Amino acid sequence: MSDEFELFRREMTGVTPLAGNDVVDIRTAFTPTLAQQERRKAAEQQLEEDINFLSTEYVELVEPLDTLSFARDGVQHGVFKRLRLGHYPLEASLNLHHHSLRQARTALFDFIQDCHKSGVRSGLIIHGQGKHSKPHPALIKSYVNKWLRELAPVMAFHSAQRQHGGSGALYVMLRKNPEQKQLNRERHQKR
Repeated sequence: MSDEFELFRREMTGVTPLAGNDVVDIRTAFTPTLAQQERRKAAEQQLEEDINFLSTEYVELVEPLDTLSFARDGVQHGVFKRLRLGHYPLEASLNLHHHSLRQARTALFDFIQDCHKSGVRSGLIIHGQGKHSKPHPALIKSYVNKWLRELAPVMAFHSAQRQHGGSGALYVMLRKNPEQKQLNRERHQKR
């Protein structure tokens, strides 16, 4: 270690220290301007307000006439079959025709959240086939397929029967909300 120190001293021979006590505190040297602070505050507030976590990043594209089908683990075969055949009453519906991708994202997220809070158990989402959508066919349909899988209240979905829109629409089954679960518990405890 003393060899390294000696080597350092030899290398520093003839070097003079900087004069003055002007040392910059790096914590305050780069204080953001008022405009930068306001932009940061507005961006943070917007993030807090936008609880919609659905992404418009990469999506696996589906074809306009593809049948979409999804069921979480635990959904009984008979229950899913009834959904697939359209045997559940449609308590709510959402039509995404003429929506941009951004508008569809917001509308779908809000629809699922509102339905779940209200106790809606089954509904219909009309996304269209998207045969003529640009730049890719069935773009909204592809994203709806992705987004519904990301939403926890969604238990299952399946392309609708012909009379409800066929491959341009989906039946959606939602979980019970906490109030419905509590009522169910109370009902079964009294027996």
